[in-house]
Amino acid sequence: MSWYRNTVWFVKGLREYTRCGYESASKHFNPADVEVDVAGRSFLVTGANSGIGKATAKEIARRGGTVHLVCRNKERAEVAKEEIVTETGNQNIFLHIVDLSNPKEIWKFAEKFQNEHKLNVLINNAGCMVNNRELTEDGLEKNFATNTLGTYIMTTALVPLLEKAADARVITVSSGGMLVQKLDISDLQSGNGPFDGTMVYAQNKRQQVVLTEQWAKAHRNIHFSVMHPGWADTPAVRSSMPDFYERMKNSLRTEAQGADTVLWLAVSAEATKLPSGLFFQDRQPVPTHLPLAYTHSPPEDEEKLMELLEEFSQKFKSVSLG
Repeated sequence: MSWYRNTVWFVKGLREYTRCGYESASKHFNPADVEVDVAGRSFLVTGANSGIGKATAKEIARRGGTVHLVCRNKERAEVAKEEIVTETGNQNIFLHIVDLSNPKEIWKFAEKFQNEHKLNVLINNAGCMVNNRELTEDGLEKNFATNTLGTYIMTTALVPLLEKAADARVITVSSGGMLVQKLDISDLQSGNGPFDGTMVYAQNKRQQVVLTEQWAKAHRNIHFSVMHPGWADTPAVRSSMPDFYERMKNSLRTEAQGADTVLWLAVSAEATKLPSGLFFQDRQPVPTHLPLAYTHSPPEDEEKLMELLEEFSQKFKSVSLG
């Protein structure tokens, strides 16, 4: 069945996820949706020093928002911050250095952030695709630590702050690659069998979709969404998927095109008219499963995922906060 999923996903991708797909979809966009002033609203963007994260942060800054850049690499982050301030004229750009694969660091950051700032919109953009099985200093498989557990902890740690805000939103940048994966809670850290970084990444992205759906049920005062940016020309794609990049580089979306739906979900009034918990592509909610792909999971598996992540989360919280 995996060959079927992969084939259908790739054919779908050639039609919808490339630059041509964006250009076709954008004919139906309403430019006024994102021509808004968000001065006085606070946005936190993870993985904001390059790619879709930086493109999103820059567009929010252009609209007057206060932007918190959460990045791992201090040097690259400072360059990104300077670029955003220079190009937008917005001085309300703040930098935080956090390794999203380190759960203790995330807890410490979130605790400090809650005491010092307000937050209206959290954008979970940071991610990685490590092609060989690599463990963090905490013994966590790095893709899982960053993409799934890091996203889980950052979100749950900041939910209390978001619940105090007007029109609070959480947007998670996922991937259409998740369509080839059924949720698998039996081996969250990919320790059994051969390791395929691309499929591990796709599984993590499926997990993010499930997280979004579960959070939407649990936190009614916050609007949750998850999205696929399409196939965009970003540093992450070039470094993690060099063969794919070489094959597709002339058809890839720009970073700004990849970030368009993130921006729309973050700032437009139209986005929150739709139900919380949906999966988006090019400003439209789309199905989270391919036809006949058999990727649906029983509700108990989705609930178990939340339980397992909460166990991981609390273990590291108790260590980080003493």
